[in-house]
Amino acid sequence: MNSEIRSEKIQQIVVTAEQMRTIENRIFSAGMPVAALMEKVALKITQRLQKFLSENSITSSNKIGILVGPGHNGGDGLVVARELYFLGYPIIIYSPFSKRKELTEAHANYAVSLGIPVSSNIEELQTCDVLIDGLFGFGLERPIAGELANAIDTINTGNKWVISIDLPSGIHTDTGEILGTAIRADLTLCLGLWKQAFLQEVGLDYIGIAELIDFDIPLTDIQEILGKSPFLNRITSSTAIQTLPLPRSANSHKYKNGHLLIIAGSKQYTGAAILAGLGARASGIGMLSIAVPNSIKSLLSSTLPEALIIGCPETENGAILKLPEDIDLRRYQTIACGPGLTPEAHLIVETILTANCPIILDADALNILSKLNPFFTLSSRQSTTIITPHLGEFKRLFPELIELEKNKINLAKQAAELTQTIIVLKGARTCIATPNQVWINPDSTPALGRGGSGDVLTGLLGGLLPPIILAEKPVESIVNSAVWWHSQAGILAAKERTELGVDAYTLTQYLIPALRQFIKTNS
Repeated sequence: MNSEIRSEKIQQIVVTAEQMRTIENRIFSAGMPVAALMEKVALKITQRLQKFLSENSITSSNKIGILVGPGHNGGDGLVVARELYFLGYPIIIYSPFSKRKELTEAHANYAVSLGIPVSSNIEELQTCDVLIDGLFGFGLERPIAGELANAIDTINTGNKWVISIDLPSGIHTDTGEILGTAIRADLTLCLGLWKQAFLQEVGLDYIGIAELIDFDIPLTDIQEILGKSPFLNRITSSTAIQTLPLPRSANSHKYKNGHLLIIAGSKQYTGAAILAGLGARASGIGMLSIAVPNSIKSLLSSTLPEALIIGCPETENGAILKLPEDIDLRRYQTIACGPGLTPEAHLIVETILTANCPIILDADALNILSKLNPFFTLSSRQSTTIITPHLGEFKRLFPELIELEKNKINLAKQAAELTQTIIVLKGARTCIATPNQVWINPDSTPALGRGGSGDVLTGLLGGLLPPIILAEKPVESIVNSAVWWHSQAGILAAKERTELGVDAYTLTQYLIPALRQFIKTNS
């Protein structure tokens, strides 16, 4: 298999601690010596560390501390210590455990024979400029307490670079939960396959920058345990771009590129409709119609002159009362409904739920839906339904699930199964769940945590759907693409403007620049 194709597949795969353990045991049972694999992994870690040290102007005059645990994660750390020592770096090993696994003990003995100092006193690390955390890898389940917890807290208050091997020690592999306390890493080098903790929001502040160290696990071993269509997957730039309707055919025209109807806005929340419209504009949608209250129609027309703005009767408070009598919902390949509607627009939402085309429900449409028996209402629809709640909206929609399950990934999957919808559970690690699979967007930015960002996503996703539907391609993948693209725009904007400078309108201006940088890379 082509190495690039293999690398792309590996980047998508996510495992639990139990699955990783089973895969490793298959490798060992097939004849790979544990000691040989440890050497291979540790040498790959060392190569990455050399690059990190160089990039951060860390030289052989800077002391490096290696935190060593009792298991094979500690063994990895000891091989790294040995290799960095041979490269000329002054090394000190912190090892607070009296008992170690046999292989780890052998590496510890060899380190001592080389003259590398070993200490159980955390204070000995005060003179180090860099710390490498090899205390615990995947599979830790017991809380860290006592002297070791105090040592970790001391490390976290120090002004040093911290790099963790596999996972920051103290983080639960599957949930990301902090087990008493945990190392706060600047860089975490995940080994072999991505663990679920990297896709949970609980431990993100401890992980820092995350990178995968691929040590060539055979895909056949992975598929034997996970199957060819794993339950949980990471979105990558390659998978996101492949689904976009690019390049367009030479004879493309507006009808082939589809027609989107956005129903949004109110006198109180005019901006929501504008932001959704601007998100749709970036998608390249062939035809865009936006239904808004009559009182704000002129504002939309001046901002989005290419769109057909449909004025609607409104309530006394300026919310959409109903759609005009002459509007035919069969004209549209997709309807996106919700941003800025206010709860008064319940008749609109009830009408859209009866449409015979894919619909996207967001914001106030979800708040209205929460009062309409969501499980029954959604599962009875014949066409595709996509809902895009943040966690608060999700709780209002599915309070029964929240009471039974705290894991965000499992929550989204269960809700998708029960409602037969595609659920975009938004957050720092947005989760896209279908009844069969879950995809996680692994890259985002806190800059997107501002009002209006979700309205932009609704418009962008709404605009991407029609050409996919007309081409009779699966809808699920383009949802992943929209979420990924939206995040990349936020990341690029934050890079240029800082995380404080990315309001929702600014975000819309970065959608095309963000995509262009990846199209160039992949062309």
